[in-house]
Amino acid sequence: MSFSPRNFILLIAFLGAAAVGFSETIDRPKILGRKEHDKGAYTQGLLIDQNIWLESTGMYGKSELREVDRENGKVLRSLALPVEQFGEGLALHDGKLYQLTWRAGTCRVIDRKTFKLLEEFKYAGEGWGLTSDGQYLYLSDGTSVIRVMDPETFKEVRRFQVQGTRGPVKWLNELEWIEGELWANIYGEKIIVRIRPRDGKVIGFVDLRHLPVIMDHHQEQDVLNGIARDPESGEIWVTGKYWKALYRIEWPVLP
Repeated sequence: MSFSPRNFILLIAFLGAAAVGFSETIDRPKILGRKEHDKGAYTQGLLIDQNIWLESTGMYGKSELREVDRENGKVLRSLALPVEQFGEGLALHDGKLYQLTWRAGTCRVIDRKTFKLLEEFKYAGEGWGLTSDGQYLYLSDGTSVIRVMDPETFKEVRRFQVQGTRGPVKWLNELEWIEGELWANIYGEKIIVRIRPRDGKVIGFVDLRHLPVIMDHHQEQDVLNGIARDPESGEIWVTGKYWKALYRIEWPVLP
């Protein structure tokens, strides 16, 4: 999702509640590591596969799918989107990469090995975040609703609303499947919500407002948007739009 002043204003009242107004557990994990990140990458989706960063970037005319070396941050391969498509969430499922677009209503399916476009699916509404549980894909659109999609047809299987003690949790953006939980960053804030996917109940919040991004600040830096779990080591990494660094965070305390 791209930033706009209007969206920022709408967020103000909600974000304070999301961070401190709910009774669920709020974890403030330690920062365990840091890696360089391309400050020219408007990160929309992030994941790790075989020690490689896979990243979806946004902006019209600049959106890409990228394969990035985790050690030096070098872009190994990239695939540009058409100029009329704005890249969004990214998921890896059964050897294929699924890349959402913001308002084009198109999900691009790319072969993981060859980086070749295989097909495109159409869907209704906006696309923000995407992840896989190994069977289904989970899609966010900036509301409190998560859609569960069949990866073979990209048709909706079911949907659920994310609910906390104070009601629906809105502005759900980047998604990641982590140990049976669905993690979603709340757009516009350094807050991640942990979701029970069978019914949408909020398990807890991860507060990342202490990330040292001020040290890495530059003029165009935007919001937190990128959650990736290393399937081999279990490490969790986060970044944001035009951020100059990725941060490894510790596992949160289970509620």
